[in-house]
Amino acid sequence: MLSAVRKRERGPRDYLFQPPGSNIWWIKLQRPGKRIERSLRTTNRIEAEINAAPLIQEHREWLLSRPRPLALVESWQRELEPGLHTLADGSTVFATERELHVVGSDGAVIEKRPNGGPGLRLEGPGPMTVHNLAEAYLLSDSEMLGGPSGYIPKNGRPRVARKDGDESILETYLERGGKHGTGLQGDKRREAIATWQLFRALTDNKPLKDCTRDDGRKLVTHLEGKGLASATIQRKLKPLAAAVNMAVGEGKLTLNPFAKVAPHRNDALQRQPFDDADIAAMKARLGILPASDQLLLHLVAATGIRLGEAFQIDRELNEKGVRFCIIGTKTESSKRRVPFPASVLPYLPAKVTGPLFDGNANDASKRLNKFIRDCGIADQGKVVHSFRHRAADRLRDAECPDSVRLELLGHTKTIAARYGTGSPVATLRKWIDKVGF
Repeated sequence: MLSAVRKRERGPRDYLFQPPGSNIWWIKLQRPGKRIERSLRTTNRIEAEINAAPLIQEHREWLLSRPRPLALVESWQRELEPGLHTLADGSTVFATERELHVVGSDGAVIEKRPNGGPGLRLEGPGPMTVHNLAEAYLLSDSEMLGGPSGYIPKNGRPRVARKDGDESILETYLERGGKHGTGLQGDKRREAIATWQLFRALTDNKPLKDCTRDDGRKLVTHLEGKGLASATIQRKLKPLAAAVNMAVGEGKLTLNPFAKVAPHRNDALQRQPFDDADIAAMKARLGILPASDQLLLHLVAATGIRLGEAFQIDRELNEKGVRFCIIGTKTESSKRRVPFPASVLPYLPAKVTGPLFDGNANDASKRLNKFIRDCGIADQGKVVHSFRHRAADRLRDAECPDSVRLELLGHTKTIAARYGTGSPVATLRKWIDKVGF
């Protein structure tokens, strides 16, 4: 029997531990009347996290599937996200999950204080729908326009959205709309619901049948005020416009307040590739990232794959001793084989047999872009996607054949290039190693 005293990690890694006197990492999962403890067969922290990922994902899915009533549960509310921060007064703070460390000019920690404090969160059963959004995410009056906060406001009663015919219109689209009529899932679903809640707040829950395009423009004006590019605004309005179009086609409404109100401007921020100084700055601070984000950054930097594609990796294949994965769902031509670069192999498990990363690409993008700014890279045109531009430039500089470069990056291919399985993986590996990090 393992001792109850164990070396444990805080925050998202609480599932992992090392038994006393052992360097082997184990995973512990607790269910009613049942406790699962399993050796992860490695002393390497990163490999242990990756090996544990499919088990943790399965456990979380089981937790979410359990029928349970709405309940208030404790949840730690952080003041700052983990990482390095420069505050308005010029002081430097290194944040962990639960503590803030104020760093002096000599690099020494001069003060420690809690990173936030405990709060309450309402949890409940079932998939997220429009009418239970306010139950899943409690909204205060001041937070309503900013989207779901997830926490009970300090003063006053949270505003709860009521279900009505208008919300049913959006729900119908969420369940039956989309490209193939299978509804919206994941991040697209959450974004559609959040944008809908924002519109309802801006129009004081005005019925859709009474809304005009001026009401739709209120939403556009608000989003423009937040500094969003026109393409982003169009993306956010698209599901709302499609939902109303569906209702118009069924005779439920006559006018679409979201049609032709989004701006069409060439104001998208041009992405810039990282230069050598940027890469050096990121490498110097890489240790402040969690191990999984370090692997994620290494992977996208050394391959040029899209961030969302990294979250598609759930297994690996092998061709003549070269390890690779198959990714790409943005377009048919983006589906491709990508070898794991030599620089990434030390960070990977012995074999990828489950999802390589937990969470979703949107949250990861926010974390990594914040890390980029914390590294002193102030150019707003340099973001995570800039690794993709850098990879394309590095391949051109190495005189990589265009056909291979397109094959690695998943850009549009000619019809002739789509025949067969493509270049040998060993050839792809030779060129992808030219990107580096």
